[in-house]
Amino acid sequence: MSTMKAAVLVAPGRFDVTAVPVPEVGPDNVLIKIERCGICGTDVHMFNGHYASQNLPLIPGHELAGTIVESGSSVSDLHVGGKAAVDINFACGNCFYCRRNELLNCASIAQLGIGRNGAFAEYVSVPQRQVIAAPEDMPFELLALVEPVACVVRATKKAGVGIGQSAVVLGAGPIGNIHVQLLRLAGAAPIVVLEANRQRAELAREAGADVVAADPAELLFEIRRLTDGRGADVAVECVGVAELYRLAFEAIRPGGHVSAFGLAGDGEAHPLPLLETVLKENSLKGSVAGMGQDMHDAMALLRYRRVRTDAFTGRAIEIDRIQTAFEGDDLSSGQLKVSVVMDNPAASA
Repeated sequence: MSTMKAAVLVAPGRFDVTAVPVPEVGPDNVLIKIERCGICGTDVHMFNGHYASQNLPLIPGHELAGTIVESGSSVSDLHVGGKAAVDINFACGNCFYCRRNELLNCASIAQLGIGRNGAFAEYVSVPQRQVIAAPEDMPFELLALVEPVACVVRATKKAGVGIGQSAVVLGAGPIGNIHVQLLRLAGAAPIVVLEANRQRAELAREAGADVVAADPAELLFEIRRLTDGRGADVAVECVGVAELYRLAFEAIRPGGHVSAFGLAGDGEAHPLPLLETVLKENSLKGSVAGMGQDMHDAMALLRYRRVRTDAFTGRAIEIDRIQTAFEGDDLSSGQLKVSVVMDNPAASA
C-alpha cells in the first residue's frame, strides 16, 4: 500500500479526487483509516476561496472518525483496531500559549485539514498526543461529531453562561444548533434564535430554543419581551456576517457578552460601539476551535447522548461525489450535517 484515494482542493472551487502517497508513520505517530469525515462550514469557506487559500493545494477535512491501523515504534497507549477522533490543532506544546491551552495563538500552529493535509482521504497520520481514543461501542457517525461539538464546548465555557441566563443565537445551521443545545445544557433560559430557514428553525426548536425569530426586528422584540426590556446576557454569532455582529451587540443587555464564533471574511468589518461598550461594560470574546479537554468533554456528551444528533448523522456522500456536493445543494438541504465516506455510504453509516 503506497497510494490512497484523496480529495485534493487544488484551487478554490476545484477538487481533484486522485491517488496520493499514503502518509508516513513516524515512531510517535499512528495511521488512522478514515471511516467518516464531516463537512464543516470551514471546508465550504475554503472551497469558495474565503479562507486559508494560501495553503492550497491541500486535502481538507477535519471532523474525522477512524480506526487505528498502524502505530509507530514509540506508541504505547494506543492499539491497532481502536476507534479514534483527532484534536486537529498541531502546535509546539511548549510555548506560553500552548501552556495555557491557547494553541491557536502558537506561532507554529497548523490545523489538520486547514494548514496540513486532512481527512478527505483514506488515511491520515497524526502524532499519538493528538488522538482521542474512543469507546468501542461508539458509532462512527457520533465519533465524527466530536470535533464540531468540542468547538462549541469551548465557546460555551468561554462565554461563562450560567443557570437562568438569557441567550441569543444568531443562525441555526449545524453549529448554531449545537450552540442551542449546549446553552440549554448549561442552564440558559430563555434561548432566542434567529433563523429564517423554516426547516432549520424547527430543528432549533427541537434542540431547545424557546423562541425562534425569522427576522432581526422580531428577535429584538422577543428577547426584550422575555427579559423585562433588558436584553440578553449572552449573544452568539454563528454565521460570520458583520451585520449579525451588529445585531448581537444590539441584542445584549448592558453588561452583556457577545460570543464571536462565525468566520467573517478578511475584509468584512463592523465598527465596535466603543463608547457604549465602555459605559455599559459589555464584552466580546472570540472562539473557533475545540482543543485539549474540550475534545474529551465533547466525547462524553456524545457518548452519553446529551446532544441530539438525528439531524447530523443521516447523510453521507462518497468521496467521488465531493465536487458536485460542494457545487450543488447537497450541503444546504435535508440534514444539518453531510459526511464524506470512501465507499458506499450505507456501508459506513
